[in-house]
Amino acid sequence: MSSPVATPPSPPSTPSTGTEPVRVQRSLGARILSRPEVGSLAAAIAIFVFFFAIAPPFRTAEAFSTILYSASTIGIVALGVALLMIGGEFDLSSGVQVTTAALASSMISYQFSLNAWVGALASLVIALAIGFANGWLLIKTKLPSFLITLSTFFMLQGINLGVTKLLTGAVATQNISDLDGFDSAKAIFAADVNLGFVNVKVSVFWWILFTLVATWILLRTKTGNWIFAVGGNQDSARAVGVPVAKVKIGLFMGVAFCAWFLGQHLLFNFSTVQAGLGVGNELIYIVAAVVGGALLTGGYGSAIGAAIGAFIFGMTTQGIVYAGWDPNWFKTFLGVMLLLAVLLNLYVKNSASRRK
Repeated sequence: MSSPVATPPSPPSTPSTGTEPVRVQRSLGARILSRPEVGSLAAAIAIFVFFFAIAPPFRTAEAFSTILYSASTIGIVALGVALLMIGGEFDLSSGVQVTTAALASSMISYQFSLNAWVGALASLVIALAIGFANGWLLIKTKLPSFLITLSTFFMLQGINLGVTKLLTGAVATQNISDLDGFDSAKAIFAADVNLGFVNVKVSVFWWILFTLVATWILLRTKTGNWIFAVGGNQDSARAVGVPVAKVKIGLFMGVAFCAWFLGQHLLFNFSTVQAGLGVGNELIYIVAAVVGGALLTGGYGSAIGAAIGAFIFGMTTQGIVYAGWDPNWFKTFLGVMLLLAVLLNLYVKNSASRRK
């Protein structure tokens, strides 16, 4: 009878050679400083404290509601612009796109005696088509988005004035408050929400919702990763399978959607639209995004930062009035704020990269 074969003992495990990648744990300070919106948050707190101290009307609930409303009319489109800038592109036509969307909605409904919602939906199709055209031309021509959207800006500006005057004989649309569907559309786009102690425009709540959705897209979805990758280095992003063309076209259409939404708010809030509105606002949207931490080179920024940038704009616009200053100084303040924001964001980003 053969004896059982002894199982050889297992060889002792060899100690790790240390070749495995070591995950560096950054300090809390470095993680905070790495957030794009940290600089704009500090600026927002400082500006709030400043106007709160020197302007007594600034301290009331009604004033804060007005500030939030002013911020929302900038912040809604600034969100789309911020995501586009993170993706490495600009849209200089965003301001006049707002007016185009409002004019199209008003004139389609009024000229054809249609329900106001029909005009709004038709306007959405037109807005998304403009955004798609901007993105498609960028991909096909490989021209800078600055040139393409500047061309769109001039074309839309001319169309807004020319078509409006052709159809109405004036530079403003007719009042559409008597059309079917106006009241329900106003309830969605431009209602006043009574909070008991103050009335707040519904656009403020839409702005907050859009900010949350944009933040979720950037930080919790594959699309958000693609946006950062395309803005950082589109050639590298394309090499690892990121659909660069779809991302960029989608971002331009996102700006167009935000412009459409704000256009509907303006239309249903005032019942009529001036054809020359919106010129110059595209720069304010870009300022809000940059103040919020977005880099002009792409690949860096946040939706929350853009919202804070818009809030700074709202505080400054109204704070100057409440303080009794000459409003003509606002543009000077805006330019100084932009320069300081760029320098602060650069300092914060460099500090975060040095800290462990």
